[in-house]
Amino acid sequence: MLTALYVPANRPDRFAKAVAAGPDLVVFDLEDAVPVDDKAVARGWAVAWVAARATGAFEVRVNAPGTPWIEDDLAAVAAVPSVRLRVPKVESAADVRSVLERVPGAKITALIESPLGLEHAFEIASADPRVVAVALGEADLASSLGVDGPEGLAWARGRLVSASRAAGLGAPMQSVYPHVNDEEGLRRTCLEGRALGFVGRTAIHPRQLAPIVECFTPSPTQLADAAALLAAVEKAGVAEGGVIVLPDGRMVDPAMLGRARELTALMQQIESRQV
Repeated sequence: MLTALYVPANRPDRFAKAVAAGPDLVVFDLEDAVPVDDKAVARGWAVAWVAARATGAFEVRVNAPGTPWIEDDLAAVAAVPSVRLRVPKVESAADVRSVLERVPGAKITALIESPLGLEHAFEIASADPRVVAVALGEADLASSLGVDGPEGLAWARGRLVSASRAAGLGAPMQSVYPHVNDEEGLRRTCLEGRALGFVGRTAIHPRQLAPIVECFTPSPTQLADAAALLAAVEKAGVAEGGVIVLPDGRMVDPAMLGRARELTALMQQIESRQV
């Protein structure tokens, strides 16, 4: 999964447009994008849409644990089989389990948006097999940490990548880029996230989707190197142990195979999106 696109749940006129934009996942937002007076009607619209389209790739971002709306959110989505939930401001495994007790059939993306949540990142990521992803809520996290700019979040981003990988969830998706009209900034920050180990990104506008896919697509050089490495290892028969030297002088051992296979699989995924 390379792209997810938020759509405000109080704007049903945008639901079909969000799907037509072609993200891998559409996230119906009941939280930040929805004014308090619209929470109830937005909940009804989003749940009805998802329930009527069981085969779609949809996720509902409910309101945070401890808010006045979370119980009604969970009661509504519990009626949708195999619903995906994006749960904000998760700070512990107990927060995850509390949601799953109310919606046992759910799969969860846990948003980590506080210093306490960050300290418990691995605990959250490994809380239950129904946790399928973790992600940062960077605006809230930056405010809580008292930091400005990407440098202040670098450690948090690396921590999340490590926790996600350690829990067996693979590479996490990068958080949103809030400046809709700044494609150059979007691309620059995507490449920064890619260097830190993120794969894919959540968007807040359809025009952000294509640049995100382009930035996270492996380069021809990366793919050629991966293919050469895998072919050389297979030919030499050292996949289970041993070392070989490639024609360009690089020394290769089985520990390097994982990255090569991952790049190859990612490219296959990207190509399958275009069919």
